[in-house]
Amino acid sequence: MESENRNSEETPRKLEKLNQNDGLDDFSTIEIEHEKKEEQEKDEDEEEDSDDITETSSSMTDKSNDDVLKVLQPHSQLPKPEAPRNVSNSNNNDVSFLRSSSIGKFIRERSNDFSSAIVKRLSSLKDKNEDENDENDVTHINLSGLKVIVKHKSDVEFKGRISFFSRSNCRDCTAVRKFFKEKGLKFVEINIDVYPQREKELIEKTGSSSVPQIFFNENLFGGLVALNSLRNSGGFDKRLREMLATKCGPDQAAPAPPVYGFDDDQEEDWTDEMVSIVRVLRQKLPIQDRLMKMKIVKNCFSGSEMVEVLINHFDCGRKKAVYIGKQLARKHFIHHVFGENDFEDGNHFYRFLEHEPFIPKCFNFRGSINDSEPKSAAMIGQRLTKIMAAILESYASDDRRHVDYISISNSEEFRRYVNLAQELHRVNLLALSENEKLAFFLNLYNAMVIHAVIRIGCPEGVIDRSFFFSDFQYLVGGYPYSLNTINHGILRNNRRPPYSLVKPFGTGDRRLELASAKVNPLVHFGLCNGTRSSPTVRFFSPEGIESELKCAAREFFQGDGMEVDLEKRTLYLTRIIKWLNVDFGNDKEIIKWILNYLDATKAGLLTHLMGDGTPINIVYQDYNWSVNS
Repeated sequence: MESENRNSEETPRKLEKLNQNDGLDDFSTIEIEHEKKEEQEKDEDEEEDSDDITETSSSMTDKSNDDVLKVLQPHSQLPKPEAPRNVSNSNNNDVSFLRSSSIGKFIRERSNDFSSAIVKRLSSLKDKNEDENDENDVTHINLSGLKVIVKHKSDVEFKGRISFFSRSNCRDCTAVRKFFKEKGLKFVEINIDVYPQREKELIEKTGSSSVPQIFFNENLFGGLVALNSLRNSGGFDKRLREMLATKCGPDQAAPAPPVYGFDDDQEEDWTDEMVSIVRVLRQKLPIQDRLMKMKIVKNCFSGSEMVEVLINHFDCGRKKAVYIGKQLARKHFIHHVFGENDFEDGNHFYRFLEHEPFIPKCFNFRGSINDSEPKSAAMIGQRLTKIMAAILESYASDDRRHVDYISISNSEEFRRYVNLAQELHRVNLLALSENEKLAFFLNLYNAMVIHAVIRIGCPEGVIDRSFFFSDFQYLVGGYPYSLNTINHGILRNNRRPPYSLVKPFGTGDRRLELASAKVNPLVHFGLCNGTRSSPTVRFFSPEGIESELKCAAREFFQGDGMEVDLEKRTLYLTRIIKWLNVDFGNDKEIIKWILNYLDATKAGLLTHLMGDGTPINIVYQDYNWSVNS
């Protein structure tokens, strides 16, 4: 208290001395006294409002208010203090700081709540599984904005190997494959149609060539009948544990899994008898660019030059040399540069098949022409179909609406398909019957689409579609075939594609000989172009081509290909029919034709609309160009 009184006494003296030294006027003194009175009144009001302060403290406050002078703010005309350097005014940033801090706090709180919710849910799930012994393999946890899938690892692990022999398009093999997938069991499938040399091994181990044949390690289990009987009796899991308790070693007699990149030791292909002559001609003939009909023809030679080489090297007459030239042209070793004739002596220009300008676009050409003796087109087509069917059975969904192109590209089956496609170079397509030809080109189209999606991707834009359908080609029978030429040139009898003014084959094109004499509208539902709106991918047999095409059409229209709205009297159809309406006819003919391939429900609705006599509106659905992967 003494120090406070001493300070209170010294303060007026200092202020008085300051006023004398600085020469402040009376106005400043009056202002100080006035402010002192205001401070005293303010303190008295605060004392009256306070209920918790004692009387002793109030008396002390009164004395202090009489003796102590508060520190006053400087006069407005006096210089104001400046902030030190490198110190910014934070008042302007208060709002932004508060906003950022509040946002960060909100995010931290939400993330902590979200993490705790996941941990809490997972822990409760674990406790629930331990208490109830839940046998489900996959559990779904639904959180706000998130779906968590927890997969439980099976307690039973098999050390051995499951393998079974199969064939393409085998129902029993499909049932065995589906059963193993549903049980979540890993297995090795050996398809005899893909690996024909393994059939000998199958006969040695089982005494029969029938499939399927299931092996647990080296032990023969049996076929589908044995599998069903053991599954129905409930002893499959126990038998599986017993037979797969030990690891399958390399010294055991279990069927070996197929190895990628190794071909079977097949019989040596017969070399074409004309190959020795072709090799001499490739070395001796002066192959160069020529000017013909105001055009520069590249990599060609004249017929007279070829005759001279044959006479000099093989010691034959001119007539014999011309005959050999015709044989080479018939076997597609050489072609006329404009396709005018097979072979003639004189100033006619020819080129070897590998020098044709369309060769770089052929994706089944891998550096050289297949010089082996061509096999029959029917046999090659059958082998290609079996391999592609095996690919779909392993790498496509059960309904064939979704295809795993990435897995196909890395599979041994696809590698063998690409190698087999090279045998199409010089195959004789004219020897095919009408049904064989129809099945051959339908299957070739669907196989080429799978190959094209793997190599160049699925078409999404207009330019991509043009390259996909026109520039992706195969060399078949000495001539190039794109997806457009197969669809519109062969199957549609050389009709113009949609939005095109040019036919696939021009006048004099040798491929016109293979064009179908009559257009069958059902072929459009047997072609899959790799998109979601196209029919499902499938492969056909020459024996049942007609019934299989009808089945494909029924399946397509029973799905998303056609819908009926009774209230709007509207028929929603696939846009394929609009693009190819020339093949189907007018609206009335289209409706009558479709009625043959509908299920009972849709057929009844459509018949009801047709019976009213009122016009039916036809609306064509949008086409989804997304890949069917």
